[in-house]
Amino acid sequence: MNDLVAELETINLGDHRLNERARQVLADLGAQPGASIPAACGGWAETKAAYRLFDHDRVGPQAVLEPHYAGSEQRLGEHPLVLCIQDTTELDYTGKSDIEGLGPLNYETRRGLYLHPTLAVTPDRVPLGVLDAWIWAREPGSLGQDKDPHRPIEEKESIRWLEGYQRVCELQARVPETRLIYTADREADIYEVLAERYLAQQAQRPCAEWLIRSEHDRKLADGRKLWEAAAQAPVLAQVEFDIPATDQRKARHIVQTLQAVRVTLKAPYRAGEALPDVDVTALLAKEVNPPADEEPITWLLLTSVPIDTAEQAIEVLQWYLCRWQIEVFFRILKSGCKVEELQLEHLERLEPALACYMIIAWRVLYLTMLGRTCPELPCNVVFADEEWQAVYLVAKRQPPPEVPPSLNEMIRMVAGFGGFLNRKGDGFPGPQTLWIGLQRTRDFVLGMEAQRVMQKLSYG
Repeated sequence: MNDLVAELETINLGDHRLNERARQVLADLGAQPGASIPAACGGWAETKAAYRLFDHDRVGPQAVLEPHYAGSEQRLGEHPLVLCIQDTTELDYTGKSDIEGLGPLNYETRRGLYLHPTLAVTPDRVPLGVLDAWIWAREPGSLGQDKDPHRPIEEKESIRWLEGYQRVCELQARVPETRLIYTADREADIYEVLAERYLAQQAQRPCAEWLIRSEHDRKLADGRKLWEAAAQAPVLAQVEFDIPATDQRKARHIVQTLQAVRVTLKAPYRAGEALPDVDVTALLAKEVNPPADEEPITWLLLTSVPIDTAEQAIEVLQWYLCRWQIEVFFRILKSGCKVEELQLEHLERLEPALACYMIIAWRVLYLTMLGRTCPELPCNVVFADEEWQAVYLVAKRQPPPEVPPSLNEMIRMVAGFGGFLNRKGDGFPGPQTLWIGLQRTRDFVLGMEAQRVMQKLSYG
């Protein structure tokens, strides 16, 4: 797991022993991402060390994530364009009454917390790392307060979207050679977010582009409504793609038409604040001939990026489709790393543990996508020598070669231990088979280490 531990190479917790312990705990948890903390650590002494780490007052989630943020930024600077995808997920700990500091979710009776990360992704869907993350629990009795139209955004949870975009703008100033596109779903359709780029430009501050799915049928400066104007625009292109299954729909093939128009949004009233009208591009992606028993897949996307040609419209839609990567990231975090099953006594312990698992979930998704986009890379770029050699020995039943196999071959072998059949036409392994295979890889490495110890003892 050499690349995983490298994510904490520059960690600074104020004590070199704490730094080293953090790296060891991350390595242990990353080797068995679906195991409990005691099972992953492998012994009571190691488990206590992990709990003491998470309980230390210097070990907050941001302190753990800070070196990973830096690594993500470095990787991001190597690409001409990167999507900064932001979303929120709930972590449900209902029934775990021993965890102090949790808050209500959508009902007072459901208890847990919320996670709001920004994930950097290339247009080829390779995740480069987490750039930012909010973790918070709601105050009991606070449900519904965010919907109050008279409360300023600074007093609402929705401030996380505005501050998230502002941090991407700050990052844009540090990586001027990389074009950043802040990307979010309907929750981010907040006028203050849409206006922030205009305000930044007026103040001559660096700012990133944005791409946000529309939630509101807003008023336009010319008196029309947003959806009406988009529907009146000429069709620029037709596209086809496959969408994965969700809890609400089946996976299916989609055909959409694309219509784009430049419009000016009329600023809403805000007490004590005059917001500017904002020019945006509206891109309407409308499904053609959906199945009779399915709702049509139709999106209205708002972006600061001009769209004048079919190629530009298709490119912007492809950017939005990359947003699915953060949903996969959340699924790895919950189903693969099983973070909702963590048994920790209070929120202050839970948060740094979640920070570790975010790095681990990123790595699983990174390996999955890197194997697809860069299959010919040597596997020792991301796997330690003892890892790929152990996997090769078990999978091939022969000594490992001197030249490491390709990353594609290695990932397929690892995923094979997780149930991937690797038949002709099977495509690429998914995250689930890969994270199961990574856990078995740890077992193979430990087995080979034990064998070497026994050989030394026999000949000693």
